[in-house]
Amino acid sequence: MILLQVNQLAKYYGADLILSNIKLELQTRDRVALVGRNGAGKSTLLKIIAGHLSHDGGEIIKPKEVTIGYLAQNTGLESNLSIWEEMLTVFEPLRAMEKSLRQLEEQMADPAAIADTSKYERILKDYDQLQVKFKEQGGYQYEADIRSVLHGLNFPDYSLMIASLSGGQKTRLALGKLLLTKPDILILDEPTNHLDIDTLSWLEQYLQGYDGAILIVSHDRYFLDKVVTQVYEVSRKQIQRYTGNYSSYLEQKAANYERDLKLYEKQQQEIANLQDFIQKNLARASTTKRAQSRRKKLEKMDVIDRPLGDEKSASFSFEIEKQSGNDVLTFDSLAVGYDGERISEGISFRVFRGESIALVGPNGIGKSTLLKTLIKKLPVLAGNILYGTNLSIGYYDQEQAELTSNKRVLNELWDEYPLKSEKEIRTVLGNFLFSGDDVLKIVSTLSGGEKARLALAKLMLEKANLLILDEPTNHLDLDSKEVLENALIDYPGTILFVSHDRYFINRIATKVVELSRHGSLEYLGDYDYYLEKKLEQEEIAALEAAASAAAKKAGQEDASEKNSYQQDKESKKLERQRKRKLEDIEMKIEGLEEQIQSYEEQLCDPNVFQDHERVLEITQLNENAKAELEHLLEEWAEIAE
Repeated sequence: MILLQVNQLAKYYGADLILSNIKLELQTRDRVALVGRNGAGKSTLLKIIAGHLSHDGGEIIKPKEVTIGYLAQNTGLESNLSIWEEMLTVFEPLRAMEKSLRQLEEQMADPAAIADTSKYERILKDYDQLQVKFKEQGGYQYEADIRSVLHGLNFPDYSLMIASLSGGQKTRLALGKLLLTKPDILILDEPTNHLDIDTLSWLEQYLQGYDGAILIVSHDRYFLDKVVTQVYEVSRKQIQRYTGNYSSYLEQKAANYERDLKLYEKQQQEIANLQDFIQKNLARASTTKRAQSRRKKLEKMDVIDRPLGDEKSASFSFEIEKQSGNDVLTFDSLAVGYDGERISEGISFRVFRGESIALVGPNGIGKSTLLKTLIKKLPVLAGNILYGTNLSIGYYDQEQAELTSNKRVLNELWDEYPLKSEKEIRTVLGNFLFSGDDVLKIVSTLSGGEKARLALAKLMLEKANLLILDEPTNHLDLDSKEVLENALIDYPGTILFVSHDRYFINRIATKVVELSRHGSLEYLGDYDYYLEKKLEQEEIAALEAAASAAAKKAGQEDASEKNSYQQDKESKKLERQRKRKLEDIEMKIEGLEEQIQSYEEQLCDPNVFQDHERVLEITQLNENAKAELEHLLEEWAEIAE
């Protein structure tokens, strides 16, 4: 089913044309990525489709019943409620329905209603219809859905007040609330911001199974490869559709360019040959007709335009001024944190020259804190960091905290390297896409992407032999990420970095170090290797736990025979009693559920609801059964723990 069509859409900002002749279609269960440079108009197009922004031409066709859910970049959820209370607001219609069901049940038990046959039949009919509707719309599972989404987005404490959460947590919660609404079309603008790797993996799986259509803007290429099956590229105000995931789009785009370039070059050669023949033979009497024929062919020819390559990309490389020693860094039982409070401890690993090491772990585990401790912005709380010889460190801050000055872009760089000429500084800035009047912008007014490129320009000029990078791909568009990756792959020094960009980790890392609260583990490979080994470790741990439990059981039995046979016998007796008790409760629960279903079917039976006394009796029995069921469920949960 077609959920939405965009036809020949155009958008202006003032006199500037931003989007032109945009065509896009969404069908049920489509998984679509919108890609393109920063400033290409991706977020603008999402806002137009979501109805948050007007357009200046073309049309958007959508059936009235189709619902759209839209999450803008860095949208934080603001509320005075707790997390659980706020999530419940999504299901207000269901909760109202639930309340109505309880009220109808009370009416069904009212002797006065039972006495009025027509009224009673109407109540039963309303109850039956409402119960079916309640079940179809997920009335019996919405609380489980809330718990599932909150667990996936790493909110273990549902009682927390939303006002007390950080900006990143509020953004995650806004995403969770939108997912619970389950719109027909889910529009997400950079949904992977503020998510750690575990949460990203959960979101990928959730979106893969989502029933509606999804339209996503994301700079996370690993995420796009896992989720999307179509890619629309916005470039030079136009849009182009590709089938497949992000990697497939890159391959198709490159192949299309090569094909179009060959066709263009072949036609240009044919045109040159025709023009040469015409020039040489038009004046000769014997060949004039042939020359005229070729001239007509040339005039009728549909001339192919030269295919446009990629738009201008940043262009840079990282060099070093001097080589470091082979031993670059040694972390020995290091503890890191803030204000004397330890976040992570027992961190021990070594860094050797030429390595590129990714630090991974959940949000809040101390990855950025470790980097700040390394560059001495924070004190060491315990243990040691040993620095190698001839070490020069270049640091990239994920928040670009240093770039808040009121200097112009040109002076921000030139003041640090005053011996360089203005032309040299402008050339460097030009390589990072600051051209013309861009270099006269005030640093504090730059966008996130511009600040990121300026910070990278400063880092490049340092020529450090150890790069400490904290989320270097944040704010960069997909093309700039690729340029950065290529520059770091060719870099002759050593790299220690933190990133949630798994595609970036795969391309850059030669080793992965996983941080936990009480230590660190090394994996000698890229991100996919790390995942593979983690899975192996989990399987081995499960087998060892099973073997240990079996050995422990055998050991306990042996020790019991020697030392405490009676105690073991009593323990087993209690365990058997516990299991029997659980089985007994489960049988009772099953029986009660069948009884309740039978009572509710009887209440909807015309032969029964005409007998008022029988209805009253069944209603009372039904209520008693529900109360007993609730009690048994609580008892089962207590015994099972």
